[in-house]
Amino acid sequence: MTQQLATRFADEWLSAFNAHDLTAILEHYADELEFYSPFIPLLNVNDSGCITSKRDLERYFQIGLDTYPDLHFSLHNVFVGIDTLTIYYTSVQNRLACEVFRLNAAGKVDRVFCHYTTGAPSDQKTANS
Repeated sequence: MTQQLATRFADEWLSAFNAHDLTAILEHYADELEFYSPFIPLLNVNDSGCITSKRDLERYFQIGLDTYPDLHFSLHNVFVGIDTLTIYYTSVQNRLACEVFRLNAAGKVDRVFCHYTTGAPSDQKTANS
């Protein structure tokens, strides 16, 4: 994983979400995957918080787009790992979010771990406060 590849992925991923283009969003994901998010049970998709098929991921994203019609993500940073990248951004309801993506050999996401703050940024404390 290079910074250039990670940044390009993040820009395309955020653009697809901000355009509410479900087809473009799904282009980033492999058919078989593991997708973990606290929003999965919140949106009543399932209780486990994990999605393992692209079909179920499509349903989840559609519910999310319908639930948050004003959805807009704002990028803060992109971090690079070994075959992974992390996107740090502002998500729905002004929550800060980090998503860790693992890409397969074809460059498609096959594992995702989503993390969100529980309140607005002004309500959050840092470890040093």
